[in-house]
Amino acid sequence: MVSIKLFGVREEDKPFIKQWAETHDVEVSLTDALLTNDTVDQVEGFDGVSVSQQLPLDEIVFKKLNQFGIKQIAQRSAGFDMYDLDLASKYDVIISNVPSYSPNSIAEYTVGQAINVVRHFNAVQRKTAEHDFRWEPSILSRSIKDLTVAVVGTGRIGSIVAEIFAKGFGSKVVAYDVVENERLDGVVTYKDTLIEAVEEADIVTVHVPGGTDTHYLFDEKVFSHFKQDAVFVNCARGSVTDTKALLKYLDNGRLLGAALDTYEGEKGLYPSDQRHTDFQDDLLQQLIDREDVIVSPHIAFYTDAAVENLIVYALDATLDVIQTGDTELRVN
Repeated sequence: MVSIKLFGVREEDKPFIKQWAETHDVEVSLTDALLTNDTVDQVEGFDGVSVSQQLPLDEIVFKKLNQFGIKQIAQRSAGFDMYDLDLASKYDVIISNVPSYSPNSIAEYTVGQAINVVRHFNAVQRKTAEHDFRWEPSILSRSIKDLTVAVVGTGRIGSIVAEIFAKGFGSKVVAYDVVENERLDGVVTYKDTLIEAVEEADIVTVHVPGGTDTHYLFDEKVFSHFKQDAVFVNCARGSVTDTKALLKYLDNGRLLGAALDTYEGEKGLYPSDQRHTDFQDDLLQQLIDREDVIVSPHIAFYTDAAVENLIVYALDATLDVIQTGDTELRVN
């Protein structure tokens, strides 16, 4: 019987793993530990590996996988920037990802968080908790229908965000992407540059992958072109935002607020329990302490549909490599 070792397994994953294993007659072994130098020996005797990895793997891990006859690692996420793909290929290890697992979940969360910032959610909740039930200008907001939304990156997720704002709320939607999405004809107006897109937008939401081309895409120069009282939403990758630049434009009153589901220093933090630690990330703490920023721990995707798809697609890719030597989801 084919056997697969799964690392980084959470409680919500287990029912979907069990169902998949029974359907495909595959033996699975689960651990909540990550794949590391210390745990890689657990792979010996298995036919395949699936992980939910955040931190890079040392060369010794790839070397041992090769020695154990493991031909692949199936990452249970869209992001795969934690892997040295050249190093993986050196040891004949195929890396696969799950490029799309629930774009609707992420799009819905993005829109919800944008609205929460516009409607001063944090301030309203604080006032209510203090039994201050007054209506006052500090929590006076705008109608989403009257706002212009800039969607940066109009692929699977960004296109749904654009449609929700345009068709659901009647907002004007502009967009920027290196490749225009024909699906959005009549829905958005594409701009030639990122600067042009953000200059007229009341809400700017980003949906691009992480990488060298998008690192600090939103830097001090771009934030300086934001419209007064604009809202910034990042449910994509933390690396696309220069956090210090964002804080500068929040401090000087240029931006109304921000919703950040991702953070540039999140690796090793999201998801983890830091309640009983001496928390040392001052930059993240500054974001958390602000009333004009909503911080969440990379949970935009976190629905039952997404969790199921991450499991199924990753394990399907694992089985494909075991049985055929390849998978259409490989990234190296």
